[in-house]
Amino acid sequence: MVSVTPWAASAPRLIAVARGDAPADLVIRGGAWVNVHSREVIADSDIAVADGRFAYCGPDASAMIGPDTQVIEANGRYVIPGLCDAHMHVESGMLTVTQFARAVMPHGTTSMFIDPHEVANVLGLPGVRLMHDEALEQPINVFVQMPSCAPSAPGLETTGHEITAEEVAEAMAWPNIIGLGEMMNFPGVIGADPKMLAEIAATQAAGKTVGGHYASPDLGGFHAYAAGGPADDHEGTREEDAIMRVRQGMRAMLRLGSAWYDVESQITAVTEKGLDPRGFILCTDDCHSGTLVHDGHMDRVVRHAIGCGLDPLVALQMATINTATHFGLERELGAIAPGRRADAVLTSDLTALPIETVIARGRVVAENGALTAPQPAFRWPDSARRTVNMGKNLAAHHFDIAAPLGAHRVRARVIGVVENQAPTRALEADLPVDGGLVAMDRAGDVCQIALVERHRGTGGVTNAFVSGFGYDANCAVASTVAHDSHHMIVVGTSKSDMALAANRLAHVGGGVTVYRDGQEQALVELPIAGLMSDAPAAEVAGAAARMVQAMADCGCTLNNAYMQHSLLALVVIPALRISDLGLIDVTRFEKTDLFVA
Repeated sequence: MVSVTPWAASAPRLIAVARGDAPADLVIRGGAWVNVHSREVIADSDIAVADGRFAYCGPDASAMIGPDTQVIEANGRYVIPGLCDAHMHVESGMLTVTQFARAVMPHGTTSMFIDPHEVANVLGLPGVRLMHDEALEQPINVFVQMPSCAPSAPGLETTGHEITAEEVAEAMAWPNIIGLGEMMNFPGVIGADPKMLAEIAATQAAGKTVGGHYASPDLGGFHAYAAGGPADDHEGTREEDAIMRVRQGMRAMLRLGSAWYDVESQITAVTEKGLDPRGFILCTDDCHSGTLVHDGHMDRVVRHAIGCGLDPLVALQMATINTATHFGLERELGAIAPGRRADAVLTSDLTALPIETVIARGRVVAENGALTAPQPAFRWPDSARRTVNMGKNLAAHHFDIAAPLGAHRVRARVIGVVENQAPTRALEADLPVDGGLVAMDRAGDVCQIALVERHRGTGGVTNAFVSGFGYDANCAVASTVAHDSHHMIVVGTSKSDMALAANRLAHVGGGVTVYRDGQEQALVELPIAGLMSDAPAAEVAGAAARMVQAMADCGCTLNNAYMQHSLLALVVIPALRISDLGLIDVTRFEKTDLFVA
């Protein structure tokens, strides 16, 4: 375990260093101190560190430099607090906590608040505990929110494991649990569901933060949701969403992930409407490994927010002190100030934000994009691997959709993918019938989607239709990452390729594969819970890039199409989704028929 020296144990030494009576472990000399408490840049500042915490922040730390003190010459560069990601799912990067942390440290991220509800759906509370324990091994701060909703919508999906209110209460006593993960069952909260309220009550009784998730454009029900206790929400996509959240006493978390571009449409609440920026926080939610390797992490989000017209210092507040304050950690992190964990970044430009030196807990962990921190030895056990159990090999006929007796054409409900957004559209299409089976309409961009049960070996396959991927080849894409129940989603224009793809993932223990004309074009192996790889991020990103290219070669032009693919079973975000129980109308939170009467 990588421990952080408590302030009480370090206080005598911190005070002695600040007085100039004891040498510091590290001194950053001659920097432009970015103070997120006062929102100002203080030139010609020195920063002294002892026991992994800031001891002195002021004009002259020369008296604190001893023979063994490490000195970093800032040479006028800006010294900013380490960046915080307020809401994220490690599993979305297809990486373990260790590999995710190693991918983001060079980008200046020193604190992450992770919600492992993907693992919870597959492995239950033991899986959450493994994530929790791995988080404690990291050289940066990785706090864990106890998943709240597994399943995310009871009665509309079947998960590998369910999380109970008693388990939530138990987890609140774990040392690294910071709060309750996003409360996705917002209809349950609005309806005062006893299980949901028990989870929220246990979290509040522990003095911890309740995460929110109100994924509906109808703000009429939001008042009841806010009364139910969630303290933040990241599902806003419009200016009015951000305003509503802040007015109701919540933090509006504005996300820029691999597929979510929700900052620009909401930041006008600050830049144009003039709302107090203390109520706003930046986060990523879901970041693909390729995004981490090639584009960045929270540094990317801050740059984007600045590009949307936000003052750089305000943008930094939204990625540092605002986050720390929200989780009750203002005295621990989120700022360069005495007593706080010594998490800092040196950069030569506050707008372009190049990440030049990253310091976490007083140690340099990355320099000019290169990691310097050692890799933790944590290893996931065999019990967390080989979790794909379909119960049988699939054949093309398992994807047949029978037409109503005597029908020559049918009108079918179709899931409509919306580029760069989590919501889908509820479409309808007239489809032909051939030999009693409903056919796809490839010319009209309507292909098949199937959800294959993979937790209990039931052999169940739910078939439906989807539009928006643009596939124009005989192909199939299968994935065991299928938020949030994480069965297997298969999308394709060829039933035989769909069967091949599904069987391939069962054989390798999970991941993503693309088939075309009977041949595998790409494979990303995710052996841990069918969700994650313990390979380095660059290696996983390379495999993922080949997968994305294979999807494009099959005709798909969507930005981050794989992320859209993986969310098609997310039965808490409108409008139409697929689950192991059937086609789900998420505007009414009920099953619906595939065919329109």
